[in-house]
Amino acid sequence: MSTEIQAGGADTAKLTAAAALLVGGVAAFYWFADQSLLMRVLGLLAVVGVSIFIAAQTALGHSIIAFLGDTRTEVRKVVWPTRAETTQTVMAVIFVVILMGVLLWMLDMFLLWAIRILTGQGG
Repeated sequence: MSTEIQAGGADTAKLTAAAALLVGGVAAFYWFADQSLLMRVLGLLAVVGVSIFIAAQTALGHSIIAFLGDTRTEVRKVVWPTRAETTQTVMAVIFVVILMGVLLWMLDMFLLWAIRILTGQGG
């Protein structure tokens, strides 16, 4: 499977139009700040939807859509852990973190004691 995508002039024009539409939508969102927020958000969502539709008509868009479809297929193949497995794993991680914290604290105390003995600052 080739990862190179050949974009023609039409694809470049479509992607440019989609990007310009997005920039225009965001600018309009702020330009009409005195309007209802709901209307501005709905308008922005509509512009984003149209931009995605236009971009999806390009070779790059087709490859992204295929990638997302493949990703969805792979995610469905994953065997997710049960609640009991997740709980056991979390408890093991917490135990190891606490154990390592105590061991590092003890090492720090030992090294502090050794440095004090070597420098003559305590006994």
